[in-house]
Amino acid sequence: MSYKTLQVAFDSGIATITLNRPDKRNAISYELIDDLIRALEEVRNSSILILTGAGKAFCSGMDLDNLKALIGRTPEQNLADSRTMVSLFRSLYEFPKPTIAAVNGAAIAGGTGLALLCDFTLAVPDAKFGYTEVRIGFVPAIVSTFLLRQVGEKIARDLLLTGRIFDAPEALRMGLINEIVPPEKLLDRARELAAQLAENSPLSLSNTKRLLTDHARADLDAQIEVAIRENAAIRESDDFREGIEAFLEKRKPKWTGR
Repeated sequence: MSYKTLQVAFDSGIATITLNRPDKRNAISYELIDDLIRALEEVRNSSILILTGAGKAFCSGMDLDNLKALIGRTPEQNLADSRTMVSLFRSLYEFPKPTIAAVNGAAIAGGTGLALLCDFTLAVPDAKFGYTEVRIGFVPAIVSTFLLRQVGEKIARDLLLTGRIFDAPEALRMGLINEIVPPEKLLDRARELAAQLAENSPLSLSNTKRLLTDHARADLDAQIEVAIRENAAIRESDDFREGIEAFLEKRKPKWTGR
């Protein structure tokens, strides 16, 4: 397949998807979402998947041009956007083979979601994470459904309500990442882990992943539907518009609570 925002490579049954918008810090655009959904389908028959980013960032969150375009979209468009993002996250979360995120730099907002949805997350020492949605008048509805499963309610409340940035050592302490790896060894370590996983029975690996996915599916389906509606509804608020405009204008927002 042909992609404009990422690269796909195969080596001995291991697929590597590299987000490839280094000039935009691999920010999430509508085009990248579409490319990534298609790429995940293309590589689903590989034994292991590695997800990483080109340049100095893993994924810096929503693309600024796309962020600006969110203002003024219709309720139907907002719902469609939310469902598309859910499709991406679930495609990664429910990927039938083991997945490894090699986080080479900042992974913010949706980038944090992508990095932490993988089965294993390796990160460089200066990697940064954060669910920053509340800082721009948004609701981290979709990512919250997955984060609660990973860290529990108390930590999730801290990360989601403050919207603060946290570093790799804190992410490791919370169990959100598995290892901190020097930058020059990141991809080698990801490939080493992939080779280790590939020594296991492929049938056992896929069945184990299906077991884990099926165990979560019923609750996740219900929670995701609520998250989709919350994600779409907040976009029609005054605070959302103000938050986006303030962010783009690099000023402090003036919240109204409406």
